[in-house]
Amino acid sequence: MTIAAAPAHDLSPRIASFDPDQFPVPTGREEEWRFAPVDRFAAWFAASPSAGVVRGSGHALVRNAAMDEAGSWVPTDLPAAIARAGAAQAVIVEIPRDAVIEDPIRVRLTADADTAYQHVEIRAGAFSKASVILEQSTAASVSGAVVVDVADGASLQVVSVLDGPPTGTHLSSWPASIGRDASFTGCAVTLAGHAVRILPSVRYAGPGGHAVLLGVFLADGNQYVEHRVFVDHDQPRCTSNVIYKGALSGQGAHSVWIGDVLVRRSATGINTYEMNRNLLLDDGPRADSVPNLELETGDVEGAGHASATGRFDEEQLFYLQSRGIPEDRARQLVVRGFFADVLGRLGLQECQRDIVARISARLGLQGDELEPQDA
Repeated sequence: MTIAAAPAHDLSPRIASFDPDQFPVPTGREEEWRFAPVDRFAAWFAASPSAGVVRGSGHALVRNAAMDEAGSWVPTDLPAAIARAGAAQAVIVEIPRDAVIEDPIRVRLTADADTAYQHVEIRAGAFSKASVILEQSTAASVSGAVVVDVADGASLQVVSVLDGPPTGTHLSSWPASIGRDASFTGCAVTLAGHAVRILPSVRYAGPGGHAVLLGVFLADGNQYVEHRVFVDHDQPRCTSNVIYKGALSGQGAHSVWIGDVLVRRSATGINTYEMNRNLLLDDGPRADSVPNLELETGDVEGAGHASATGRFDEEQLFYLQSRGIPEDRARQLVVRGFFADVLGRLGLQECQRDIVARISARLGLQGDELEPQDA
């Protein structure tokens, strides 16, 4: 299956196909790849017969199934098409219609080889409510997709946590389809990996859908982290809110955030906003941030974007140091606080504590150093 090229002004992908031969090999000169170090991802530009598979475990609703049970999502770039064709099985999380699952569904994604293809599908039945937490190590290199389908009236929250050694490369498409009056929150937490490229996208399958896309990422040393977001508003009375924050340190650390929002003529009465904030912890790293908003109709409730990259707030540092906290610890606490408003939107206290603990550990904070103390 191949979808024809879109008009030149259209922010949506130009090609969608199951056939890898329909896609050119990236060179770095393409708009979609112009920031990326293509040499780090080049191993995924050709099929690998020796690649393993990613399996899921951890909850009764998680099952490893044959790929013929996978849904109809069509890849939109070469690595995704190769991974879709090469994946030996799919990890499926299916939430029944009308089910209300109070405790988060924890899913451990494990590669059975140093390099592996991945295909994960999360399906929320109509009028269901659930939260899914995906945990994955960056020790292995993985390419594939996490496909999300939120049926009419459902409410789904998905948190993806990438953590581990700075060794593996990770390529992941993350397409989400949101039904009529449905709600979806997706949060990508990227704390490790040699090179990571995540492509969240949202399409609306009916009016009244609500999407929140969140991101928290750290990069240091020679790490590369890219989040390329695309929200396709083609239904009326829908909303989208995109908030990504990252902290970078060390010579060679590089982050890229691309936020593309397309509001089509049919998408009347929508409200959309996207924001990216990057905190540079020293003079070594680089952060690229490009928000894009294309409006084909003026009949919207609200539409906007914001982007900023900067150093520490000196007033915050001064306040913490005035309370007897050494400068290096004060800087680490500022970083942790920088992410607080994003993580606070999840409403999953145990998950939030775990993420904060991971961030704190990478910043060198432990025990009673996590909170400022009175002088």
